Amino acid sequence: MAVIKVVIQIPCFNEEGTLGITLSQLPRSLPGVDVVEWLVIDDGSTDRTADVARRHNVDHVVTLPRHQGLARAFMAGLHGALDAGADIIVTTDADNQYCAGDIDRLVAPVLAGSAEMVVGARPIAEIGHFSLSKKLLQRLGSWVVRVTSGADVADAPSGFRAISRAAALRLNVFNDYSYTLETIIQAGLKSMAVISVPVRVNPDLRPSRLVTGVAAYVWRSVRIIGRIFIIYQPRRFFVTLGLIPFAAGLFLLLRWLVLFLFFLQPGRTWLPSLVVAAILLLTGVQLFVFGLLADLIAVNRLLIEDLQQAMRRIGRERRGDHEPPGGP
Repeated sequence: MAVIKVVIQIPCFNEEGTLGITLSQLPRSLPGVDVVEWLVIDDGSTDRTADVARRHNVDHVVTLPRHQGLARAFMAGLHGALDAGADIIVTTDADNQYCAGDIDRLVAPVLAGSAEMVVGARPIAEIGHFSLSKKLLQRLGSWVVRVTSGADVADAPSGFRAISRAAALRLNVFNDYSYTLETIIQAGLKSMAVISVPVRVNPDLRPSRLVTGVAAYVWRSVRIIGRIFIIYQPRRFFVTLGLIPFAAGLFLLLRWLVLFLFFLQPGRTWLPSLVVAAILLLTGVQLFVFGLLADLIAVNRLLIEDLQQAMRRIGRERRGDHEPPGGP
């Protein structure tokens, strides 16, 4: 019978003040799981984060030579957990925001095979230290992610989640800011089973380092969502974008034909309308062509991702790792 291993990873950057509290509450056993290990990613910290991790008997410490941001730290932890033979990877924050007692809620659907990614949904309306603007921003961001990805996730910015090994092998993060939105959109567009479960939160220990200002967070989130949509749905993006000038140009062309055929006046050709119509139509056609070329590039990207996944599986087989729940 296969041994089921869960690795709980914590990305850290200068977290010596809160990491010990977080680690002290992490479980060492879970229902239906044989082995639970902890992994800390030291994202170029200048304090004693790594020492705190080792003092609390963390099983794995991944050290990045310089600060690379939350997204890069998350991916480094993901690869470290896969190398450690994890069947399920749980991610939580070093500031003890999430209640560690709810980790079993995240893991259970993955063990049952009903989900490949489980995102913990915080009780946003009940969190006192969240401002009204932050609560509204969270709802808006989650709605945009649901529309973009097709994944029914109630709290998209939540970093408290569980990912199956099969899903982790297929994930890539392209931005340097945060992994939360991108991984959900990517999972949804790759037809992974993504669900939400309600989780509890702990009292606030420090201000958020990710959301330093509403305007900056919105702008970065919009850039992430737009970039992922272009990467994974290029034809749809460029065709939709091209329809705007193409429709406007077609309208002006029809208008010019009506004016030229039925309202012709001596010395009046309405030539400017025809020129603008031609420019708009050509712009629309160019965007359609861009969509076709981007779609062909996306096919090559998918082939590269399949090759990357195959290489990761070969590496796992060479190490003698067992098959994860729900297949490879």
